[in-house]
Amino acid sequence: MFDEHIMNPIATKVAVVGAGISGAVCASNLAKNGIAVSLFESARGPGGRMSRRREIAEDGRELYFDHGAPYFSATNTDVEEMIRVWESRGLVAEWKQNFGSFDFITKKFVNFDKEGLNKKYVGIPGMNTICRALCHEPGIESKFGVMVGTIEWLENKDLWSLKDKDGHDLGQFNGVVTSDKSTFSQRFTQVTGKPPPLDLNMIPGFADIIKDVAVRPCFALMVAFENPCLQYHLKASHLRIQKYLAGHSVRAVSQDVQPPEQYAENIITKSGLQKPSNAALTEIAEELFQEFQRTGLDISQPFFKKAHRWGSAFPVTSTAKNEKCIWDGKKLLAICGDFCVSPNVEGAILSGFTAASTFSEAKLVSRQKMRKVNMCNGMQYDKVVIPLLSV
Repeated sequence: MFDEHIMNPIATKVAVVGAGISGAVCASNLAKNGIAVSLFESARGPGGRMSRRREIAEDGRELYFDHGAPYFSATNTDVEEMIRVWESRGLVAEWKQNFGSFDFITKKFVNFDKEGLNKKYVGIPGMNTICRALCHEPGIESKFGVMVGTIEWLENKDLWSLKDKDGHDLGQFNGVVTSDKSTFSQRFTQVTGKPPPLDLNMIPGFADIIKDVAVRPCFALMVAFENPCLQYHLKASHLRIQKYLAGHSVRAVSQDVQPPEQYAENIITKSGLQKPSNAALTEIAEELFQEFQRTGLDISQPFFKKAHRWGSAFPVTSTAKNEKCIWDGKKLLAICGDFCVSPNVEGAILSGFTAASTFSEAKLVSRQKMRKVNMCNGMQYDKVVIPLLSV
């Protein structure tokens, strides 16, 4: 007879917290391996730093901005394989444009060849297309506008219990993946006044590995012109006078400018982590556009400009390094995200993929052990029946 207490239950029902590209990739790969996924995202839709912003100009024109990651590249073979699948589904396409750095001293664009070595990809029609498609694949139940407030380990059941920020039950799960830094960061407390949903101290070693993920705040300026304002398409580049110019063509309608992180930190110091007021964002947008004009380039007046603050989207360092995600095999908990690998889209994808692979390997090992236990008890089954949560 099978003893359900010999080992942890197979992770057949997993909660994924955060629907950015890391969480979306993880959920997709878990579902493909037969694991039922509940995906929770506090925002109205998926995307995270790959979100797409919809704005309405004064004349009623509808504008779209990829105001986070304007494109991404990849060198890892697993990520490249995923990109090929996304290309075949019409979710992404290679972005064949000229890329170069702008030298603020010489007022010239430089390093075109150096910047164009790797293929660059964009979502079709927007960067959030990838996350939207992944979050709605079979086997995934996506719940948007839901902020997870508590992630609690039930020792007597070997299960995870999740509740929203108001204490409403979200279900019990065999395993949890969190790709949202706020689930274990003090930033959650600074914004909500409540402790972070996940207490890292209950998992030996986790607190020492992660602690509080250091981030770089910044602002993005969304600008729309009647005609393309530059003959070049630029990627993010570091200017010699310690300013950032991250201009890119979003289907030839916008340019984004990111100032030094110190500028953003100063604003956050004054206003706190709460969302800036419209008046504050209007003032910041004007300051950023003036900075853009100081490049000396022939820039026409835009018919639309607006600033967006990224308070904690850009991690400073990697926490998981070679492991690519942080994993507790006893409690079936994984933490993934770009902060685990590298602060870019490829790092986020790779970390989410690794977290899903780790769960799938744990599932396979558990099945093999259970089959061995049954055979040792003198019983061999074509199928192993295991007491698990109903899905």
